[in-house]
Amino acid sequence: MIAAPVAAREVTDSAGRVVEVPEQVERVFAAGPPAAILLYILKPEAMTGWPRAPHEYERPYLAEPWRDLPETGRLTGRGGEANLERVLQIAPDLIFDFGSVRDTYVDLADRTQAQTGIPYVLIDGRFENTPAALRLMGDILGVPERAEQLASHVEQVFARIDAILDDMPEAERPRVYLARGPEGLETGMKGSINTEIIERAGGRNVADDGGATRGLVRASMEQVIVANPEIIVTWDRNFFASVFDDPLWQGIGAVQEGRVHLAPTAPFGWIDRPPSLNRIMGLIWMAGLLYPDRWQGDLRAETRDFYELYYHVRLDDPALERLLEWAEGRPPE
Repeated sequence: MIAAPVAAREVTDSAGRVVEVPEQVERVFAAGPPAAILLYILKPEAMTGWPRAPHEYERPYLAEPWRDLPETGRLTGRGGEANLERVLQIAPDLIFDFGSVRDTYVDLADRTQAQTGIPYVLIDGRFENTPAALRLMGDILGVPERAEQLASHVEQVFARIDAILDDMPEAERPRVYLARGPEGLETGMKGSINTEIIERAGGRNVADDGGATRGLVRASMEQVIVANPEIIVTWDRNFFASVFDDPLWQGIGAVQEGRVHLAPTAPFGWIDRPPSLNRIMGLIWMAGLLYPDRWQGDLRAETRDFYELYYHVRLDDPALERLLEWAEGRPPE
């Protein structure tokens, strides 16, 4: 018996590549964690697994049955260990990545597509591109209404922040440092995908060399002292637990004034880790941190609504309290 040909259509991805994808996309391989989050938010029933299986503390914030999907590994980013044999075993209708669309990623997409025969699309993961990314991927996945609902929400959040910043001169905006890792000395340069949330919320990223350096870097303690940020944000529990007693950090204004803030990471980080749609929740939180007198919002209500709209879970009171306490510097044990 000869199988009927699969109906296909052409789409143009964010890198300008014309890719032929099935008319009905039912099984999708996410090339990395940012793509997996976008897929989970848009069309969880199309997931074939997680690049990394959820940790136990993350599971209550993911909807059943998707929290139990298998670990697939990743094709892109740090530790890209998924091999093509595994991808072929999974037999997805589509592979996609969400993030950078630089030449390196275009080359990987082209090679993987040629070797597997599986269409591979790239979606631009820059913060400002989020509504367009949602609409493009929603069209590819066949869920345009869901994509429009989410894109409209993102645009509303952006508009609320723009209204706050409209009459706020750059020089008067708070100076912010992103502290990554247990020592707090890994950070993202201004313009990096990891710190877009700071800049989009109206903070001035102190890791700024005029664009000469991009991405994640290792800072020295001396550089942080000279930068003297007014606010420090981190997702690292170990750094947060030690920073107020660490003599190296005592001369920094943010530490002296108690303005070091810990972001939750369940089920995904509010700052980055990874830099995907999860950053919209972090943007809401950070706007309140940076502009408490201007931001009009109820973090409790907005957190519950966000998790229901994006993550398909209606948080009960204990789960919500754990997140809010975490955001106040008291993470779960």
